[in-house]
Amino acid sequence: MFGLGTPELIIIFAAVLILFGAPKIPELARSLGKSIRIFRDETTSVKRDLETIIDPEIEDKSGASRS
Repeated sequence: MFGLGTPELIIIFAAVLILFGAPKIPELARSLGKSIRIFRDETTSVKRDLETIIDPEIEDKSGASRS
């Protein structure tokens, strides 16, 4: 995991706990999860659009041709 060992992860977690406090950590984790999900969805959409531009004969998930 990025070359981080257990001691480093414990130090990072302790710093986050000190900076934000225990009640804020679940909220921060939820926000991070939503951000990652949105980023993944958008990159998938861009990839699909680029594939359509490059090869308009690609079929969508329903099996219908996009042309």
